[in-house]
Amino acid sequence: MNVCLTSECFEELDFLNRTQLEFEKAAEFIHAEMRPISPGVLQFLKQPFRQLTVKFPVQMDDGSVQMFTGYRVQHSRLYGMTKGGIRYSPEVDLDMITALAFDMTMKCQVIGLPYGGGKGGVRVDPKKLSRAELDRLTRRYAYEIMPIIGPDTDVPAPDVGTGPREMGLIYDTYKMFSPNSQYSSAVVTGKPISLGGSLGRKEATALGGAYVLGEAVRQGHVKNLSSLKDASVVVQGCGNAGYHIASILDADFGCRIVGICDSKGGIYDENGLNPQELLNYKENLSCEHTVCGFDGLERLETEELLASPCDILVPAAKETQLTAPIAEESNAKVVLELANGPTTNAADKILNEKEVTVLPDILANAGGVTVSYFEWLQNKAGESWSKDFVNAKLQTRMAMAYADIVKTSKTHDIVLRDAAFVNAILKAMDVMEQRSIFP
Repeated sequence: MNVCLTSECFEELDFLNRTQLEFEKAAEFIHAEMRPISPGVLQFLKQPFRQLTVKFPVQMDDGSVQMFTGYRVQHSRLYGMTKGGIRYSPEVDLDMITALAFDMTMKCQVIGLPYGGGKGGVRVDPKKLSRAELDRLTRRYAYEIMPIIGPDTDVPAPDVGTGPREMGLIYDTYKMFSPNSQYSSAVVTGKPISLGGSLGRKEATALGGAYVLGEAVRQGHVKNLSSLKDASVVVQGCGNAGYHIASILDADFGCRIVGICDSKGGIYDENGLNPQELLNYKENLSCEHTVCGFDGLERLETEELLASPCDILVPAAKETQLTAPIAEESNAKVVLELANGPTTNAADKILNEKEVTVLPDILANAGGVTVSYFEWLQNKAGESWSKDFVNAKLQTRMAMAYADIVKTSKTHDIVLRDAAFVNAILKAMDVMEQRSIFP
């Protein structure tokens, strides 16, 4: 059993403190076992270089004015550019966005992209706003962060609560104020195809995770799971990542989707669920737009679903969902982290002790930012790649990153999450040392 570097911490930490702990323990390991790290370099790699908070008004449909708070955090200027999504959620605050930006820096290093991490968000429940109100909010937020974003500085993308429409509005707003920008379409990724978006971007997060899962099982790295054929899967989340991973594992890998949930609850059927029928029910037939009630199945709380019998558990919703009590109950053989930071440090310890393979978020959900990078390259070159070409390049990237992490894990007898952080920090240190310190 590989060692977990953070296993001595039993308290369940929030997302920001957890990511910082993972970073610090990996850095301590590097310093003790591999190469020295000065405290100043460590602080440079850990702290965000810019945190922007904006407060802005939006006119509601009834003529009233409502104030909103938004953020854009740029964590690392290792490569000059930063990259990361924009989240609309009532849970958004500066700590969350800072943690997500930090996570994105690690993710970009793991997958080998020439970006530092960035993240943005607005504290809002998008479900409570009309389409017109969301459009006005998006344009005003884009205007407020415009001084620090650009095709060669900081490139946003979709995240929870946002999608291609919001990215198209951000692009249009930027273009209106920069009409002569040669590569203005590259200011944002995850756009509609008609505005320069990439084929394959919508399902990229899920597909990248599926490729990593496939490699882990194929190479025999998941105990008591030798094939994905008929493997049972529970998915938390029925948004972009959740629906697509269920669909891909069902249709392309021969898995059996036995459980899925959304924000209102979940359902479970050991005989298997059809993802397309579920989506049709949620979007067109359910009066509350939920999977609950599908096929007359009993509604389960999210915690119940996460602990339900399965071979593969896929948290694909939000942070800090897989907690210690759920890890104790779960009999999953592998956890595929498609959400950012879904597993608490205490749950990590329990899963490691149970010899459950955890495919960490900074690898497993890096497919989205990877295809965003491909979209950025296409916009810069004025090209449009085929979906097959995009997917083939994604598979190669994910397989190479997984192989690098497994090598570090085996060489130093540490779990995959720690190996991913070690690899990310070493790459960041190399860039910093080669660029040196200005002046």
